Amino acid sequence: MKRMRKNIMESIRAELPEGYFNDANISYEQDEWEIDRKSLRVGDLLGKGAFGQVFEGVLEKGDTSELVAIKCPNADSKPFEKVLFLKEASVMKNFVCDYIVRLVGIISEKDPVYAVMELMGNGDLKSYLRSLRPSNDSSISAISPFPFTEGQILTMAAEIASGMAYLTERKFVHRDLAARNCLVSSSNVVKIGDFGMARDIQLEDYYRKCGRGPMPIRWMAPESLRDGVFTHFSDVWSYGVVLWEIFALGALPYPGLSNEEVVSFVGKGNKLKLDVSQEWSRVLVRIMNQCWECDPLSRPSFVDILLDLPALTGCEVSI
Repeated sequence: MKRMRKNIMESIRAELPEGYFNDANISYEQDEWEIDRKSLRVGDLLGKGAFGQVFEGVLEKGDTSELVAIKCPNADSKPFEKVLFLKEASVMKNFVCDYIVRLVGIISEKDPVYAVMELMGNGDLKSYLRSLRPSNDSSISAISPFPFTEGQILTMAAEIASGMAYLTERKFVHRDLAARNCLVSSSNVVKIGDFGMARDIQLEDYYRKCGRGPMPIRWMAPESLRDGVFTHFSDVWSYGVVLWEIFALGALPYPGLSNEEVVSFVGKGNKLKLDVSQEWSRVLVRIMNQCWECDPLSRPSFVDILLDLPALTGCEVSI
């Protein structure tokens, strides 16, 4: 049995980028989060991507039931991809926050493996934003009237910052904060999701990337692009890009530039641009530009951002 497990681990490791995992974290073990497969009914497909699919479903819990979202790897996923999938779900076990998508449970015994989460009725933030564009209008400069009020924009900005402040307090760096990885509930609450790239940095001040896996170039800070270094301050940079996405109704950051050109553009100290007219919009643009300071230590923390946001409306924020 030990020899068989060793062979399986070696075959998985051979498919991973160099340095991606060590022996201590390559496996996944069942725990109290495990759900009985018989209690879960899988429904309609909600979405799919290169690495997996999401279905709507119902989880039976005694005499009650709960609508849930069910994530699973693609049917042709390799063994190491299933391990990565389960480890992403494991990260979510650590979080209890109103602005972090809630993990309901995991099914890891036999295929298909599932991560069961609360159902976010309006889907991912990027798709939600794009659905609000005027028909046949893909130009971010021509969107009129803008579909959000000042209060709605500030609320979304504060919800995302609150979720990220929670992660920062618990020494987690997300590394892939983007509109596509935020989810919107049926009541329009925005929550942080997709922790496939999150890392616990309890014992370190920063995370340095090893290997050559795909990276979210257009959301990455200069130090991440240049040196593979990820910190809470690089998450702050990404937050600024998410604010830009909200104003641009889900447009691709750095429009017209290739990924290679984005690396050069950011490396030279350039920033995304956004034309706004209202005074409160200009204040949010100021926050964006603070998030994009080249020196990571010159960027605000997420708590700083939360304290700055209510100044626009006079509300109070409890930290």
